[in-house]
Amino acid sequence: MALIDRATAEALTEGLHPDPFSVLGVHDGQLVAFVPGATRVWALGKHEEELTQILPDVFATSWSNGPYRLRASNDMATWDFDDPYSFPPVLGEIDEYLIGEGTHKRLWEKLGAHTITHCGVEGVHFALWAPNARRVSVVGDFNFWDGRRHQMRRLGKTGVWEIFVPGLHEGALYKYELLDTEGRLLPLKSDPLGFGAEHPPAQASVVRKLGLHHFGDGAWIKQRAARHERHAPISIYEVHLGSWVRIWDEGGRPLSYHELAKKLIDYVCDMGFTHIELLPITEFPFDGSWGYQPIGLYAPTIRHGRPEEFAELVDAAHRRGVGVILDWVPGHFPTDAHGLQKFDGTALYEHADPKEGFHQDWNTLIYNYGRREVSNFLLANALFWLEEYHLDGLRVDAVASMLYRDYSREPGEWVPNKDGGRENLEAIEFLKAMNAASYGGAEGIMTVAEESTAFPGVTRPVHEGGLGFGYKWNMGWMNDTLRYFAREPVHRKFHHNELTFASSYTYSENFILPISHDEVVHGKGSMLGKMPGNEAEKYANLRAFYAFQWAHPGKKLLFMGQEFGQWSEWSHERELDWYLLDDPSHAGLRNLVRDLNRLYRDTPALHWGDCDPQGFAWIEADDAENSVFVFERRAPGAPPVVVVANLTPMDRTYRIGLPQSGEWVELLNTNSAHYGGENWGNLGYITAQDQPHSNRDHSAEVYLPPLSVVMFTPG
Repeated sequence: MALIDRATAEALTEGLHPDPFSVLGVHDGQLVAFVPGATRVWALGKHEEELTQILPDVFATSWSNGPYRLRASNDMATWDFDDPYSFPPVLGEIDEYLIGEGTHKRLWEKLGAHTITHCGVEGVHFALWAPNARRVSVVGDFNFWDGRRHQMRRLGKTGVWEIFVPGLHEGALYKYELLDTEGRLLPLKSDPLGFGAEHPPAQASVVRKLGLHHFGDGAWIKQRAARHERHAPISIYEVHLGSWVRIWDEGGRPLSYHELAKKLIDYVCDMGFTHIELLPITEFPFDGSWGYQPIGLYAPTIRHGRPEEFAELVDAAHRRGVGVILDWVPGHFPTDAHGLQKFDGTALYEHADPKEGFHQDWNTLIYNYGRREVSNFLLANALFWLEEYHLDGLRVDAVASMLYRDYSREPGEWVPNKDGGRENLEAIEFLKAMNAASYGGAEGIMTVAEESTAFPGVTRPVHEGGLGFGYKWNMGWMNDTLRYFAREPVHRKFHHNELTFASSYTYSENFILPISHDEVVHGKGSMLGKMPGNEAEKYANLRAFYAFQWAHPGKKLLFMGQEFGQWSEWSHERELDWYLLDDPSHAGLRNLVRDLNRLYRDTPALHWGDCDPQGFAWIEADDAENSVFVFERRAPGAPPVVVVANLTPMDRTYRIGLPQSGEWVELLNTNSAHYGGENWGNLGYITAQDQPHSNRDHSAEVYLPPLSVVMFTPG
């Protein structure tokens, strides 16, 4: 009987056999091996048997001696190795079923590259979803990037391919080589579930072990839920890790995760922020995208170090009482050839129709949320970051673009949903499922929507018909407040409602007030640069702006550099202008933000009612002529805080209504010399008289410095 026919052998050598696992290895008493570069091959088992060369690189023999290894030789070397085609599948039927059903919430434990011991042999198990590929191979330095050498096994009808490569270790570079349904070779693909990657612009995935860092944040995790609830103080420092600080003595490199675990966390703690929010660190090819066009959703970028070093950063934050939120991008992905675009030769992750699958604004591709495997891929990714890296929350980017099929499209450029509407029903269901799974799977986390429309119920629980987010960015407040403060004070009285209108919807959602990176790029200028007036007035305006933000209902977010008044727009290519802190005006501004965080965190009246209407009341909302605003913040069982904003460059003596009599202490005055002001104020206190004013039974005359915010609480 012929060991193997010539046509089969030729198909193996050409990498075109439809099922190499059915031929290679031992079948029906025959052992067939494909060993490119070898001139002689032996099977090593109970007995040693030399194989017959059928064609160059293809060898065969009769075999009944049980398990075996192979020995190969040529004119230059002899080497022993385990045959990858001698191993059974790693994935089981339950895994196949859940993956095929799109319900495998721990998908990362099965797909991707995992160092394991299989049948007593150490190596790496590779698994990939590519249902429409004719052939899938894993390639790397270990096989000379030869797609014929490690052709993978197709598992049933799931579209999953797998192979165990014995002898391979952590740190190996790899990609996937695929043939489409017509047998055409596709560009080499990075692993969609790869846990590591080469440093861009190199594109290979890297075998990385999970769990190498041992977390010591149990105490933080136990009390995390209390720190994230609606009545808790939440003040977020938004950070782009690559441009926060750079080491200029070493070529201007960014800090490593290890260095950030010390320097960044020290700074955040000193400034009093409760959380940091990281611009996307999921692996991305182009620095200029700031991470918003990710290729490797399961890999922390190698720009700052290895995965275990990123885990160290998160752990260090937790040990210091600081939460870590990841800016997460499930709305779109870039068109780079080594990414998800037409991954198996078909529109697999994206929609085939560009009216559904192409983002015109960003030249990116839109996930097909209606495909269960794609939704599963993204949902599992959310859980991956929350569980494997102990992240405290996900800020979901560009939610509005996910919710609406006509987002940034003209009539005729989009496809209605099954009911003829503009809502992306599949994306809505995905977001609900993601939030339900995240809150159900990781104790005490929070999710945050960057959502700029009036879509209802964004922060309403899923079981009550909402999308299920914990918080939503208040883009309306941000736009109105920035527009108001950018106006010359002489014109502000005509736009008084820009600061009062937000109170009509403040409690319609659980809001975060964001001054993010988006407000200081693309020609928008810096926060300090947005302010009107001469230089001193710019500082005064910005101090008043921040105090108004911290006093207004809603959690807080500030992008790095704005805490000390960077003059220039943010650039990802250089570090922040830390030298500005040598100027007392910039140092004073940072002192103010530090004190605002302390006051906000330590004063229940300033945070308890961020998302509860009982925590806020206007005292004077209609004095447009003087551009003065007076409101009260309060919390059950705690002293109230009355906030007074004078947003003109004129100082004035002004009577304000107060909720109780007696002495009131001046908690904060943005005109303090400590903050860079002139030190004009009320000598530390005021006294309320039994004189009704502004619908309050008591009142007091207060001195209001120009362009200032002053806060009072009962003494």
